[in-house]
Amino acid sequence: MPQNAVPDGALSDERGSVDPADEAAVAAQLGRSPRGVRAIAHRCPCGLPSVVQTAPRLPDGTPFPTLYYLTCARLNSRLGGLEADGRMREMTERLATDPDLAEAYRRAHESYLAERDAIEPLGTQVTAGGMPDRVKCLHVHVAHALAAGPGVNPFGDETLAELGDWWTAGPCVPPPT
Repeated sequence: MPQNAVPDGALSDERGSVDPADEAAVAAQLGRSPRGVRAIAHRCPCGLPSVVQTAPRLPDGTPFPTLYYLTCARLNSRLGGLEADGRMREMTERLATDPDLAEAYRRAHESYLAERDAIEPLGTQVTAGGMPDRVKCLHVHVAHALAAGPGVNPFGDETLAELGDWWTAGPCVPPPT
């Protein structure tokens, strides 16, 4: 079970339905109804969901390889700034010159794939965020790092360390009532 996951409070039945208050919070964070949510994979220190675990297939059957989806609006915005600054290109370049980093990143990919395939195999080695050969989306790596805990996704851990205490301004959306 991922670190900070909330299986008992978030899941109300075997189908993976999420508590209505959490679903409302995620909808407010995303600005739309969430799709394919199985569980709350991580909570912000403010108490709201920050990462959801999604089903490998959306309700309409469309494959959805992104197992962990970042929902916190504030964190999403901060990551967008890093992406706009070219951070993913720099990280991808480091993969070519640092074999230890490349191996840790490959292990993150394998972990992600194993977790997703344990739910439902999609018949593909594609995970998310460019793994294992490039860095394509910091949002995916941060979501994976928050859900799995430190030491699993090196770029997620690195990005979170750079961001610092992103939650200190309080909830990114008003908590549902």
